[in-house]
Amino acid sequence: MKYIKLISIYFFGSTYIYIGIRHFTEPDYFLSIIPNYMSFHLELVYLSGVFEILLGFMLLFNKYRIIAAKGVILLLLGVFPANIYLAQSTLAQSLLEITKETAIIRLPFQAVFLLFAYWFTKK
Repeated sequence: MKYIKLISIYFFGSTYIYIGIRHFTEPDYFLSIIPNYMSFHLELVYLSGVFEILLGFMLLFNKYRIIAAKGVILLLLGVFPANIYLAQSTLAQSLLEITKETAIIRLPFQAVFLLFAYWFTKK
């Protein structure tokens, strides 16, 4: 189990880094799923990208792993409204070229990601 956890940590850490970088290289992708009721859309895209990169790197180091995993939990909770908006908005779905069903199927994966992050907080 120890090796599965370590592989998971490196997988998720590198994935968060990659997705965080995409916030800067493809901001329009992320802009399209920010709910209209929120302000500072581009700033939120960049801010969440910074945190994804930072927390992704921190996950890779045992010394910072627990605080990083707790940060990932907060980040996932913070960006969840964007996932809900994507499931509700036909405009956002069309901009990302996904179906409503795909957007809805994505929602439970956030719970899986939260469970992994929670697991990473445990020694």
